[in-house]
Amino acid sequence: MSSYLKELEKYRDIDEDEILRTLSPEELEQLDCELQEMDPENMLLPAGLRQRDQTKKSPTGPLDREALLQYLEQQALEVKERDDLVPFTGEKKGKPYIQPKREIPKEEQITLEPELEEALAHATDAEMCDIAAILGMYTLMSNKQYYDALCSGEICNTEGISSVVQPDKYKPVPDEPPNPTNIEEILKSVRSNDKELEEVNLNNIQDIPIPMLTELCEAMKTNTHVRSFSLVATRSGDPIAHAVADMLRENRSLQSLNIESNFISSTGLMAVLKAVRENATLTELRVDNQRQWPGDAVEMEMATVLEQCPSIVRFGYHFTQQGPRARAAQAMTRNNELRRQQKKR
Repeated sequence: MSSYLKELEKYRDIDEDEILRTLSPEELEQLDCELQEMDPENMLLPAGLRQRDQTKKSPTGPLDREALLQYLEQQALEVKERDDLVPFTGEKKGKPYIQPKREIPKEEQITLEPELEEALAHATDAEMCDIAAILGMYTLMSNKQYYDALCSGEICNTEGISSVVQPDKYKPVPDEPPNPTNIEEILKSVRSNDKELEEVNLNNIQDIPIPMLTELCEAMKTNTHVRSFSLVATRSGDPIAHAVADMLRENRSLQSLNIESNFISSTGLMAVLKAVRENATLTELRVDNQRQWPGDAVEMEMATVLEQCPSIVRFGYHFTQQGPRARAAQAMTRNNELRRQQKKR
């Protein structure tokens, strides 16, 4: 490192301006071209783009992965292995460690009655573990063994005091079965305004084409029997959110809308919220767990919508700001109280 610093010392007093003044116009033009093709100070560029290509070797063609692996394997086999400085002979050196036996001092020795001595001498490890827990010697066992011994009326610690703590065994939870809904049949039923279709559940179906979802929202505009519309985890984006907003402006029978766990941005959520103001039948709206946080403006708009729409009594969203959260909680309390008074009448 010191030699490198000494090498740099001779360039400390060089006058760059003087060197530039002595260059001819052709040399200045060549220097300008060199500077245009390289940027060594830009750390955002890859190493190959910080300077011009100086490779004189001709291209070898496209990458052949199998040939490269064979070449590397052949090179590894041809390299001679390095000899160990101290060859391994398998000889064991030193003496094995033997733990010395500790003699208990007389003042620490405890004498018990002959009956207790005989009972403890023939006690199993599980019984000793329970006795230690009852006597409060919790440092001799794990927490699970200690509380099992206290809470159970029978001997349950069959492993003993010196056992290794095993994790609790939990029953595996099976995955949810795929959604069996046939989208084409649902679309036909919505278009025909089927009386028996009151719920459209497309949750967790992630391969629905965007045009089909748009057609479904278009058909929902004139449907009068569907009460619940759910699009949870369908990878829906802003185009679907705008289609849902157009549907809410015209539909007068929908009561529950769930578009959680999608890729809707703040623009799409804002369009849905503005459309909710024009809908008087919607009672439940869930828009939580989108791909990105919608922002303060959207949360303020949510609180305003809840204040201006007394029909909404259930709203699904986790507020991150205290102001909109308090306003939304107060509005939901008021809306539910109004609904309770209406039912009394």
